[in-house]
This record gives sequence, structure tokens and C-alpha cells, in this order.
Amino acid sequence: MIFITLLNIAIFQGIVVGTIILKSPFFRSKANNYLAYAIFILSLLLLDLVFEILEIYNTFPLLRIIDNIEWGFIFLVFVLLFTIHQGNHAIKDSKQIRWLFLPFYYSAIINIFNDLDKVAHLYTIPNTVNLVVEHLNFAQVFILALFVLLVLISALVVLKSIEDRQEKKWMSILWVFVSIISLSWVVAIFIGLFFGYDISSFMKFLALFATFLIHWTAYFGIFKYRLAKDKEGINTLLARRVSSNQKIPLKNIEISDEAKSNNAEVLTRDNPYFRELEILCKRHQIYRDSNLNREKVAEQLGISTGYLSQLVNTVTGKNFANYINHFRIEAVKEMILDPEFENYGFLTIGLESGFTSKTTFYKAFKKFTGMTPNTYKKVHG
Repeated sequence: MIFITLLNIAIFQGIVVGTIILKSPFFRSKANNYLAYAIFILSLLLLDLVFEILEIYNTFPLLRIIDNIEWGFIFLVFVLLFTIHQGNHAIKDSKQIRWLFLPFYYSAIINIFNDLDKVAHLYTIPNTVNLVVEHLNFAQVFILALFVLLVLISALVVLKSIEDRQEKKWMSILWVFVSIISLSWVVAIFIGLFFGYDISSFMKFLALFATFLIHWTAYFGIFKYRLAKDKEGINTLLARRVSSNQKIPLKNIEISDEAKSNNAEVLTRDNPYFRELEILCKRHQIYRDSNLNREKVAEQLGISTGYLSQLVNTVTGKNFANYINHFRIEAVKEMILDPEFENYGFLTIGLESGFTSKTTFYKAFKKFTGMTPNTYKKVHG
């Protein structure tokens, strides 16, 4: 019962993740579409196992027509197409790619033709034709084995051509997972077919591994990697906007002894330490450092944390955290309304502006603006 529950959770998550990938502009790309299709097929294969365990096919025998199609063929095709497009390989535009679907069509035609006789009883296949169909059906096993090797080797060749190390790393891990599942699946089929062993327990174990693949792909492969890539893109755009002649090197920010003696005791915007703090925030955008704290800033300014807190509170009426978050929110508001950042998600913008998590970002944005980022964009965009 626990095993079936785990499978159902994985199936549900696979459907949800696949739908989000297809519908969300955050993940919109041809490569991700293929990955979504692969996740849907994997969920379908897990559903097939659940139906087998619960003996659903005994109650609804016509479902066998769909079940007997070798969906593993199309799963491997979508994984390979995802790898090719994600790696931006030259072969992605080749018309020869369509031949990858041939084994799936072969399996679908043979099995549907056979099942319309054996399952649906729509007609009776003559014995001579039936013998041919059985041989063609048996050949699927060998076609499957060769096809798995072909796809895995092809994907490996594409992976080696990827230059982005981070992308290459996570896609290589995905390749390993898919290879383990696919090769284990083929070996199990051969053992069950030629040696007569009961492979049902092993297939259940393989299904659990497949659920792990869905979880891993959903978090690391899609969300975390895309988040990292978007943060990199935002960082590049922001860097372009701050020209080198506008930025004062941090090591050159020094407060003269005369300024210190004349104005240091005055807790106003003319205070030299506060002026330098403003330079750090406005020109150097130190607020984008998610680990920024009073100690770091006080050390940079050469004052105590207590004096820094008193200075900020007296001049701005805010505590240090709110003072820094003010700059972060202003940066977020500017990017949200800027067409150059329209392809990036709110969370990515928030994290790149210095917030440490989705919760802290949305909470601070609501506190400073009285609305969510999405509402703010609709109202002011």
C-alpha cells in the first residue's frame, strides 16, 4: 500500500511538473518542452505499473491496447531531443531526427494490430499472419536493446560538446540516471523472457528509482539550474548599466580626517559616514549581497555597529535591515517594469537583488509596496 502511494505521488508530481514546464513562461523553451513530454511518459509508465498491481486491466481489458505499446521508445526519444536542444547541438535542425520516432511507430502499429484481435476481438488474424506478428513482436525486444544503446551513446556525444560546465554537470547526472533506468529495464526484460524469472519485484524497485528521477529533475534540473542561469543573465544586464567611470573602487572610499572631525557628530544626511554609506548602496549596490550585515558595512566604513545603527535610524527613521531592504525593493521595482528583464521571474529578480529566499522577498515587497510583485507590475506596467 505504501509502495502504491509513493507511485501515485510520483505520478501526480510528474503531471504537475510537466504541466508547469509547458505552461509557465519561466521555463519556456523547445528543450524544456521535450523534457516535459519525457516526464509525462515516465508518469504514464508508472501508472501502468499501478494498474498492474491493482489489476485494473482485468476490470478494463481494453486498456491493454494502450499498455502493450512500448512507451519506453518515445521516452528515450524525448530525453535525447531535450539533450540535443538544451545543448544547442547542430543536429537539432536536421530532418533526420524524425527517424528517431520509427521504433515507437513500429511498436504501436504491431501491438495495436495484434490487440484489436486478442483484446478488442474486432477481427481474427489468420494463423499465418499471426505467426508473422508474433515474430515482429518478439523482435521488439532486440530493437529496444539496440535503440537504448543508440540513444544513450548519441546523448553522451552531445553532452561532450556542451561548453557550459554547470549545464554539462547536471545534464550528465540526468544522463546517468536515465542510463541506469533504461539499461536495467532492458536487462530485466531479457532475463524474464529468456530465463523465465519473475522480474516483478525488480521492476517495482526500478519504478521507485524512476520516482526519484522525477523529483531530482523537478528541483535541480529545472528550477535550480534555470534560477542560476537567470540570475547570471540579470547580473550581466546590471553590470552593463554601471559603467566603470561611475563606480568608485571600494578601496578608494576614504573619509578625510577633517570631514570626520567636522561632521561625524552630526546625525544628518551630511554626516560623512552616511554619505559614504549612500555611495556604497547606490553606486556599488552592496545591498545585492545576500550575506550583507551591519558588521560588514561598519567595518567598511570604519565605525562601530552601534554607531552605524544609530546613524541609519536617526537619519532615515528605519533600522539597518529595512534601510538595506529599501534599496533592494527599489531595484526590484525598477527591474519588474523594465522590458529588458521581462523574461526573468520575480523570484530570480528578488534573489539577485539581495533577498535570501522567496518568503523574505515577497514579505518585504508587500511591506514596502502594499502589493505583490505581480500586482505591482499590472498596476504600474
